[in-house]
Amino acid sequence: MSDAVPREWRFYIDDMIAFAGKVIAYTKGLDQATFIAGGLNYDATVRNLELIGEAATHIPEAIRAEHPQIPWRRVNRHAQPPDSRLSRH
Repeated sequence: MSDAVPREWRFYIDDMIAFAGKVIAYTKGLDQATFIAGGLNYDATVRNLELIGEAATHIPEAIRAEHPQIPWRRVNRHAQPPDSRLSRH
């Protein structure tokens, strides 16, 4: 049993913003073909989208309801179950 204090949901919002900033940086100046062929930029972008989705799962429903302009369902779609990366190979 852990005595760890649950992480405040606001920190997950901060994480989402930071991950989104990385996505913007990794894709800046790239057209779609270059981005997809680029390997590292593509992989880093996909990973950060997964992290955004994972962080979004920690946002309480009451907060989501207060911000219906955010497409929460689409954001959550990027979250990956922990073992899903292992089962794709």
